[in-house]
Amino acid sequence: MSDQDFDKHLSRFGLTAFRSGQRRVLEAVFSGQDCLCIMPTGGGKSLCFQLPAVAREGTVLVVSPLIALMQDQVDALTNKGIAATFINSSLSYAEQQQRVTLMSEGRYDLVYIAPERMRSQSFLEALSTTTIQLLAIDEAHCISQWGHDFRPDYARLGRLRQQIGSPQTIALTATATSTVQQDVCDVLELRMPAVFVTGFARENLSLSVATPSSNSNKDDMLLEFLRVNPGGGIIYCSTRKSCEHLTEILQGQLKRSVATYHAGMDSGARRNIQEAFSGSKIDVIVATNAFGMGIDKSDLRFVLHYNLPGSIEAYYQEAGRAGRDGLPARCLMLYSWQDKFIQEFFIENSYPSPDVVKQVYSFLCQCRVDPIELTLLELQHEIGVSVGTEGIRVSEALLEKAGAIERMDSQQNMASVRILSELPTIVDLLPRDAPARRKVLQGIEERIGSMRGERVFFAPMELSRQLDMTWEAVQRNLRELNRLDCFDYVPAFRGRAIHVLKRVPFQKLQIDFVELERRKQEEYRRLANVIGFATSNRCRQREILEYFGDEEKADCGHCDNCGDGNALIALPGTASSLSVKGNEGAAYAIQVTLSGIARTQGRVGQSLIGQMLCGSEAKKLKQLGLHRLSTHGLLKELGHSDASDLIGYLIDGGFASKEETQRFRPVVAITIRGQACLRGQNLETALFMLPNKMLSLLNSRLRGKQPVVVESRLQVSIKTSSANIGDGGDRPENDGSAVELAWDDADDPSSAESSEPVKTTGSERSDGRIQRVDQSEMIAAPRSATRPTWYWTWRLYSIGMTTSEVVQIRGLGGSEIARHMEIATEQGLEIESVWLADLN
Repeated sequence: MSDQDFDKHLSRFGLTAFRSGQRRVLEAVFSGQDCLCIMPTGGGKSLCFQLPAVAREGTVLVVSPLIALMQDQVDALTNKGIAATFINSSLSYAEQQQRVTLMSEGRYDLVYIAPERMRSQSFLEALSTTTIQLLAIDEAHCISQWGHDFRPDYARLGRLRQQIGSPQTIALTATATSTVQQDVCDVLELRMPAVFVTGFARENLSLSVATPSSNSNKDDMLLEFLRVNPGGGIIYCSTRKSCEHLTEILQGQLKRSVATYHAGMDSGARRNIQEAFSGSKIDVIVATNAFGMGIDKSDLRFVLHYNLPGSIEAYYQEAGRAGRDGLPARCLMLYSWQDKFIQEFFIENSYPSPDVVKQVYSFLCQCRVDPIELTLLELQHEIGVSVGTEGIRVSEALLEKAGAIERMDSQQNMASVRILSELPTIVDLLPRDAPARRKVLQGIEERIGSMRGERVFFAPMELSRQLDMTWEAVQRNLRELNRLDCFDYVPAFRGRAIHVLKRVPFQKLQIDFVELERRKQEEYRRLANVIGFATSNRCRQREILEYFGDEEKADCGHCDNCGDGNALIALPGTASSLSVKGNEGAAYAIQVTLSGIARTQGRVGQSLIGQMLCGSEAKKLKQLGLHRLSTHGLLKELGHSDASDLIGYLIDGGFASKEETQRFRPVVAITIRGQACLRGQNLETALFMLPNKMLSLLNSRLRGKQPVVVESRLQVSIKTSSANIGDGGDRPENDGSAVELAWDDADDPSSAESSEPVKTTGSERSDGRIQRVDQSEMIAAPRSATRPTWYWTWRLYSIGMTTSEVVQIRGLGGSEIARHMEIATEQGLEIESVWLADLN
């Protein structure tokens, strides 16, 4: 199709031009190729299957999990004169049948369905007489077990696609890792698909990151942001407790309507809140990531991430919900270093150990009821495992993939059956003197038709009327039929349920725990990427485009790092908030501290670095050679605790990192953001994140000091009239002239000469000095090492969470939490008495 033809059909949708990437996708569609299209929220994915619907003969069948939004989407199309409809469970049976009939007659350009509709034999039969020109799978990441919203019905679409003749297919999603992309293509069996990753540039979005120094400072930043940013928006939090906490604060201090949304609320309340927000009756939603997929509200003026998201994919999908009308919108992330511990807990909980999966399987096999109607939380409590509900969910997914169980939804209280046999009929397997059973089986086979191997749902009373038998008699015979190995019947139930398919020794199940561990490490890599994004001094938009492989990458010119991110407001926590002038002492302390951290090369902890900066002559510092570093004693005006606190603030702000390269022995290292600060970038941001008390202390005690001026990589000149500094071993008195702090072997603790032997894995050089220690040899336990469950309880407390929050996240009782803290104490970890003060 020519470009002119493309432009002609654009007018049907009220458009005059294509968005980035749309034309290339459509060219592939019109050439007959299968496609995988990855475009961000608001990038215009829908046009890629809607335009072919009006430009070519036949019907476009759209599979979408968003039943609540199908009506809105269809209304928008019909208002443009496009013949569209939806068929889902919100319609009466008569309405569904009427629309199916019209579809088979070719009356519709587009038909939207939920994935479970493809289970219906009557619907598949109707599709066999319908000209399907294109099958569009929206929210295609739901296909992959490793996508962030996996749905079993989506996983069956590949097989069902075959049953309708494998029509040309386009799979669409906002974000997908390479693993998810491969899963989608494999499950759908796409034929040499054209893959498009494009349209990620959102020029109307201003992306910013602020670094609060404490939880109270974070709340202050949030309130200030909302006061100067009018309009509707979403605030994303990591936990339900945080949602409720923030909503309470905002409702008391804002003159805007605010509501909470998370998965712990009942479905009716969630639906009402979503509808009120979409209808602009609620201004601000404070939500977990349970809120958002399919939100069709184009005029959101902001999205704020109160906590660090788990990946760049999650961040950009959520941030992309702002400004879908093309008007300016703001996206702010409040990055606190401690937030990563919550995400690490989520990762650990999402990849249960083999022992946990075995416990889940053993419990399910021992249950005498079928199906097993227990919620995830009920299963967690019944089994007594230490993982949260997400760990139970993943365990179920693994067992289902291994063919041991089947996770089921109620399908409006319908019963279901599956026949696992290639025989034309299995009626002949029954004895001749069982006419009732044979009659029931014949009725079931008629309903299943060609869908052998698939679970088919049916209304119990409808089958009863068809067979002219009482339901009690039908049910009794179905239970008898269930004794056949090839016949699998599940009675009607309400809610969610588990159906056990086979009971075999756990070790015989084909579960690839090696692959599970690999994917777990991939999650850690994705978390590291989003931390890198938060601490980067490069253009935020460019970081996003390069991450997703978008070819059209360029600096945006209006994020915080491009220098125009505060064009709308002077955002607290950004570089325009606090001047170096008047804060020279604090600026000097920040850069000297970062210089000292860099010189220790990530080998020692926070306390030792603080002592070194203050000029300590302690034996341990001399053993490590820290007394020979050129930054030794540069902050001698400060106390050890003050210097250690300053390091902590720099860690919180992302200027330094704290990692456990040895178990329970965290070390501090400089980050890319910290290196930039040494070059004079982000220094105002670092000043702002300091509490007023610390700011005043540094300025008063270090009066007359001047900030560092960096000339090259970690080589700095400090002009001062009082500092006693030198470059390694000599340490001459300073006469007021510039003294260079060079990064060389003299600043390496492992290379320093000492009167006492240095314990190291390195070897001695010919000149008697110790070679630099290979850091890879210092790592006692790799990140993949499984951390004990008690550790995560301690970790949540250590980052400032309350007991109620720990209980909510961990799903543990008070006695178990107390036991975890007891173990932590035995392991030498510090426990504050206030942590357990409110533990019942």
